[in-house]
Amino acid sequence: MSSRSRILNLVLLLLAASAALAQNPSPLSPAQISDVEKAVNTFMTQEHAPSVSVAIVKDGKLAWTGAYGFSDLENSVPAKTSTMYRLASISKPITATAVMQLAEVGKLDLDAPIQKYCPAYPAKQWPITARELLGHLAGVRHYKQPDEWMSTHHYASITDSLDFFKVDPLDFEPKTKYQYSTFGFSILGCAVEGASGMKFMDYLQEKVFRPAGMEHIQTDDTFAIIPNRARGYRKTEKGEVVNTWLADTSNKIPGGGMISTATDLANFAIATMHATLVSQPTLEKVWTSQTTRDGKKTGSGLDWGLGELKGHKEVSHSGAQPGTSTDLVMLPEMNTAVVVMVNMDGLPASELADKILGDLAP
Repeated sequence: MSSRSRILNLVLLLLAASAALAQNPSPLSPAQISDVEKAVNTFMTQEHAPSVSVAIVKDGKLAWTGAYGFSDLENSVPAKTSTMYRLASISKPITATAVMQLAEVGKLDLDAPIQKYCPAYPAKQWPITARELLGHLAGVRHYKQPDEWMSTHHYASITDSLDFFKVDPLDFEPKTKYQYSTFGFSILGCAVEGASGMKFMDYLQEKVFRPAGMEHIQTDDTFAIIPNRARGYRKTEKGEVVNTWLADTSNKIPGGGMISTATDLANFAIATMHATLVSQPTLEKVWTSQTTRDGKKTGSGLDWGLGELKGHKEVSHSGAQPGTSTDLVMLPEMNTAVVVMVNMDGLPASELADKILGDLAP
């Protein structure tokens, strides 16, 4: 039997046993839970996903969590609801929340030159603002080469993590086009420090994580001992499951360098939809599509992706980096949200999240 077949058989066997790891703290019906588990089973079988963790918010409360498969294939460690996955780009809306909090209390002007709060980032051929960075309209570049996505260099601070791109010119004049940028959020993390007078993660702990009830989230520190951290995997061109590439995410903590559980992200969704972290008027701004200078909508707010599901406004963010595929999708009008986290890169976590959410929405 091939190693791929052995892994798949182990995953399928564990699916039957993993019901004990699912929790039901609030009302999902047995039929709804069955639908979720069927969707997860199909996803894992089709994608050869080592593990999947799911959290569901219904009526503004944590309604259900479940964990399936293996967080560590080599040692046959079952995934748990406490398993820690790389958030990847779901780190961005967390950073955006911090920026909007500081704007609400008058400590950060969204339309001031960003150097007012982050002098470590040099002025460019055009001025850029926090609002433009949040909306991916600033012209700051994204990844230029693979060794930036799979960086193995460890940066000691947010300011240090600007070094490898801060001298580059902007790719275009701000607001003339939309271009997704992870490194734009490194600048925003620097601005959070400048505006608040606190270290970036200290600010998040006090103003975002603690109020939201996020008990496990932290920096995805390569060298730290992080209990329940999932090992990351990828598929080769032949479809074999192997360990993923090495990657130290300290080059992009505000835009993709955090690690947490699906439950923590569900609690973040609850706090966001309840306007616990920022006010409802601010949320309306955050969840409104930005526009380029010529009036074209980008389909992205500050920084949430915007869409529609069964006539309801859908707000979401996905994540992808070595060893992880994640998605957080919310229907704010229904106080409903779904989180999906997978310890393999390149998998369509958003498709599974949308499937689960679509089954829940009337």
